[in-house]
Amino acid sequence: MQSPPKYIAWIAVLAICCALVGGGPAFAQAQPNPFRMVDGWANLPDGRPMGAVGDLKMDPDGLHLWVIIRGTTTDPKRFGDECLDSDLDPILKFDLKGNVVKSFGGGLFIWPHGLDVDREGNVWVTDGVAPKKTPQGTRGHQVIKFSPEGKILLTLGTPGVMGGGPSHLNSPSDVVVAPNGDVFVADSHSFDDGNNRIVKYAKDGKFIKAWGKTGYAPGEFRMAHSIALDSQGRLFVADRGNNRIQIFDQEGNFIAQWTQFGRPSGVSFDDKDQIYVTDSESDNEQNPGWEMGIRIGDARSGWVNAFIPYPWGDPREVKGTGAEFVAADREGNLYGGEPRPRRIQKYIRVRP
Repeated sequence: MQSPPKYIAWIAVLAICCALVGGGPAFAQAQPNPFRMVDGWANLPDGRPMGAVGDLKMDPDGLHLWVIIRGTTTDPKRFGDECLDSDLDPILKFDLKGNVVKSFGGGLFIWPHGLDVDREGNVWVTDGVAPKKTPQGTRGHQVIKFSPEGKILLTLGTPGVMGGGPSHLNSPSDVVVAPNGDVFVADSHSFDDGNNRIVKYAKDGKFIKAWGKTGYAPGEFRMAHSIALDSQGRLFVADRGNNRIQIFDQEGNFIAQWTQFGRPSGVSFDDKDQIYVTDSESDNEQNPGWEMGIRIGDARSGWVNAFIPYPWGDPREVKGTGAEFVAADREGNLYGGEPRPRRIQKYIRVRP
């Protein structure tokens, strides 16, 4: 066993090395990549072209993946309301071979964004359309709960009407359902003019509480883009505009913030307490010194232990590319939802 002086010396050497290569960012990114990409995994029916991909989650059966696919437009300037004039189903259920086995939700959304699947297999989807892209009507600024067969069971927020308070939402980014049925909504996709809060509801949709506002301090947000629960019941919020993950208990009490996962767009967990965080926006302006990709770590310690770089990322382009969302199947393979490249990217684990 090393003596204390030698141990301290090694720590000093490590600190110097980290400083020389750029400190935290370089250390977080200098990790092995135990995955390889699998192209062309998803097969859409009837020749349907791939639209912008939103959130995705594994079904409780472990054999299927639920995915948001918005419309089919190929206009690069059309982003943020792809389902406005489309009657295609944006909620699709895939088997693990990439075949669609079920779909629903056509005509109900403008910009479906976040998705969760509760323990009973019900599918929850947010409509995160921006206020400036919301036409008069009955869609947008809501969360819809579907049965596994696509029947509407519950709606949170007031469809087509943005706002705050207990009965309205403003561009909700994501949703997660706790084991006891409580529902948490990241009401925060409007960057500067949104609510930037977390809203908690009972399983019957009754408003319980909300916390957060626009800002930089603990408990404040600048686009809470994704939300997830770990095995301990802690609530993880991808506070993308602040380049951090914030961690809370289910009453909204701040626990910690993590900055070692880059500029987080999506956050999810597997059953082995591994955390998966997508970074689709690190660039020379929004988060210089960091690479886009998927960082993997220990949810208990926060230690980053693997990194999947996004090979087409260019830090000179300030628009966001690559995966915004990620899900892991029971074999440890990953699925990345890539909105702008319009791709569901599968990654196969090739070594422990």
